Formats: sequence, C-alpha cells, structure tokens
Amino acid sequence: MTSMHDRLSEVGVLTKRLQTEFPKETGGFLNFLKEAESGAALSMKYKELISVALSIGAQCEWCIAFHVRNAIRAGATRSELIEAGYQAVIMNGGPAFMWMTPLLRAVDEFSPAETANPLV
Repeated sequence: MTSMHDRLSEVGVLTKRLQTEFPKETGGFLNFLKEAESGAALSMKYKELISVALSIGAQCEWCIAFHVRNAIRAGATRSELIEAGYQAVIMNGGPAFMWMTPLLRAVDEFSPAETANPLV
C-alpha cells in the first residue's frame, strides 16, 4: 500500500516534470490555483475542507493527500476532515464512502503523533 506521504512526493515529481516539459500550460494552471485560492471570503481552512470533499468525490488519492495535509496545516481538526468526507458521501453515495479509506489514512499519517484529535 502506498503511503499518503508517497502520494505527496508523486505530486511534487509530476509538477516539476510538467513545469520543465510544459512550462506554459503548467504555469497557467498553477497561476489559476494561486488566484482562485486568494479570495478573502473563505478562510484557507474552509477552502481546504471543501477541497477534501471534492477530492473524495473525484476519487483522487493524490488530491486527498494534498488537501488533507493542507487542511491540517490550516488548522482543521480530525472531526472537521471526517465531516468534510461525509459531505462527499452525501453527494456521491457508496463509492465516496469507500474513498473515506484514503481520507482516514491521510488524516492518520499527517496527524501529529502527540495529538490524535486536534491536527494542528
């Protein structure tokens, strides 16, 4: 089983390769991400929680790893992450329920060892 840390490494390798081989397209995408996340109406924590739910709905393990890690860094708690996952289950049913598996794995891997509940 691939760890969620490995998934994050794969995201980094992919991004660097695409920046080298397709700089215009990749730069445009990364710039769009930066601009889309710069709005002030939602905090970064809530943006990342939304992205966690969307990652489960999209069935993207790399996205789950990336956004769970970012949500934790933005102050999300274990309960908030799991509730975000259940929002995806509400909208996407049984398949999204199965994608709670990598969500829980990411939450466990990126949680500080000294605290199992708050993830900051």
